[in-house]
Amino acid sequence: MISQLHGTLVEATMSSAVVDVSGVGFELGISGSTAATLPTPGGEVRLYTRMQVREDAMTLFGFASKDERTMFDRLVSVSGVGPRLALAVLSTYTVGQLYSLVMAEDDKGMAKVPGVGKKTAQRLILELKSTFAKDKGFVPVDVIPGQVAMPVPAATPSAIDDARAALLSMGFSPQETEVALSGYDGQDMRVEDLLGAALKRLGMDA
Repeated sequence: MISQLHGTLVEATMSSAVVDVSGVGFELGISGSTAATLPTPGGEVRLYTRMQVREDAMTLFGFASKDERTMFDRLVSVSGVGPRLALAVLSTYTVGQLYSLVMAEDDKGMAKVPGVGKKTAQRLILELKSTFAKDKGFVPVDVIPGQVAMPVPAATPSAIDDARAALLSMGFSPQETEVALSGYDGQDMRVEDLLGAALKRLGMDA
């Protein structure tokens, strides 16, 4: 079982990354939250991993933290939830926000995840809350008591706003746009620089 990879980031998009480890390139599925933490290609990176083995494929998934990997495990243990949906959930909320949302039984918040309807949201909350109750040792480090779970926001300086508007006008979804710009505060950066960095993160040339 591969539990983590430590190497050089070769390339990345909002949903996948390639990491070179001693000359071997590993392709991993990732969440938007993990994508936002990655360095530029050529930088050193460490990802915690999970491997799924099926008759027709072996797929590796990477996570920026052990908490995110643990939450991924909890999500895919829910009936009807596969890796793609689990990553969509982790792209919409941080691990701490998701934990707080489940404990508050906020099905409306859960239904904001792309691909999650009302019934799926209710099932997710019910089963995850039951799992958390059994695993009292799992409390994500970024949980804030009384926190209201909201989708991860981007910074809001004018340069960020202009870059966001440009990405939306190019046809990217609001979720893709927020992920592409997350981590940038816009200070001392031109719109052109932000847009170029965001397009690279989305797997496109600036």
